[in-house]
This record gives sequence, C-alpha cells and structure tokens, in this order.
Amino acid sequence: MGICLILYMKNPHKNNVGRPQKCRFVKNSPEITYYKPRGIPMSDLQEVILTIDELESIRLADYKGLYHEDAAEKMGISRQTFGRIIASARKKISNGIINGKAIKIEGGNYNLSNRI
Repeated sequence: MGICLILYMKNPHKNNVGRPQKCRFVKNSPEITYYKPRGIPMSDLQEVILTIDELESIRLADYKGLYHEDAAEKMGISRQTFGRIIASARKKISNGIINGKAIKIEGGNYNLSNRI
C-alpha cells in the first residue's frame, strides 16, 4: 500500500466528529484542475470545489461505465460510500454548469494507486 494523502478543506458547517474516513484509491491526480465558463472574468465567478476522490468516482462510473459495486471495489470503499461520493460529485458538477460557476478540483481523502 502507500501513504494516504488527506487534504482537508475548512468547512464551517461540519464539526469533523465521528468515524474517520477510509482512504480512497485513485488512479492519478488530474492534469487539469480548473474549469470555468467562457467569457466571465475570474473575479466575477463563484467556485464549486470537487474533490479528487469525487472526480475519480465520475471517471469510473460515468466515463468508464463501471457498475457502482465494481467502481467501489477499485476505490477500496463500500458501495454505499461510493454512492454518496458520486451523488455529491454529480450535484457539484451540475451546480457549476447550471449556475455558471467555476469548478475547482482539489483535496479529498485519497491514495494514488496503480490498482485501478
């Protein structure tokens, strides 16, 4: 295995109490980490933060077409956890597209792995 890279983003609405998150396996870090609507200055944009493990869930389920159970196994998490991650990712992406927000990809709880 490797060392799990955990990048936390400060969220004033969560108090980080409870069970610690299990490290998720991802294939690699994205080369492109920012998407924005064309023609809108950066200073006028709101951002949506998509974590790297959320991006990996989109890659496995939507891009590669894997069933949730198979994708969850590749990421080293339960199917239920995978379902929550991908639902969150889809909501953030749709929020960015529908409301004209920038999508920034960063953070999360992941470990780079060649097992995927």
